[in-house]
Amino acid sequence: MITAMNAPNTDRTQITAMTRLDHDRALAQVAKKTGSKIDDIDRLVIWGNHSATQYPDVTNATIKGKWAWNVINDEKWIYNEFIPKVQQRGAEIINARGKSSAASAADAALKHMKDWVLGSNKWQSMAVHSEGWYGVTRGVWASFPVICSGAGHYGVVEGLPIDTEGAKRINASIQELLQEKEAVQALLPNPIHHFVEVDRKKVYSLDWIRDKAGLM
Repeated sequence: MITAMNAPNTDRTQITAMTRLDHDRALAQVAKKTGSKIDDIDRLVIWGNHSATQYPDVTNATIKGKWAWNVINDEKWIYNEFIPKVQQRGAEIINARGKSSAASAADAALKHMKDWVLGSNKWQSMAVHSEGWYGVTRGVWASFPVICSGAGHYGVVEGLPIDTEGAKRINASIQELLQEKEAVQALLPNPIHHFVEVDRKKVYSLDWIRDKAGLM
């Protein structure tokens, strides 16, 4: 957001933030739980912020074409283990190793760019400029389900059903993003427009306009 607002000549669709590491962590958890391969899983998504409020969502996911919710068949695991583990995985690694998962982040960055440039036939999670999809405030960068068509183009997957629990979690994450936007106001360009003084003699007068219009 800071980058985009200070680069007004750059299309905002060409500035994205990365939630691919969170996406990959979520895939790994679901694969381990169900004994599946990562490539078997599709339509999983990270909503919201790259923070502990993010919402890893499997309500639309599939595993080998079957609804993931039924394959997992463990609602308590989804809400009490899966979601918190993905949300807190970064902090967990730092606590265990004393440093961040730099290699995993680098791998996620490569995948993010590869799909953005070359395209992918699977849903991915990317934080992009909101155009109001799913009621997310315009002007913030939030993670959505996207399909990358290649050459820097992507489209947000629209029209997905969001249940009450999911809506609550997404709203909480967007609220955090709005609070973060307020916290960095000093880094955003001043919206006040400064007018340039012009020599009055060079400004067309009312008499000149009338003369040109044949009114004098």
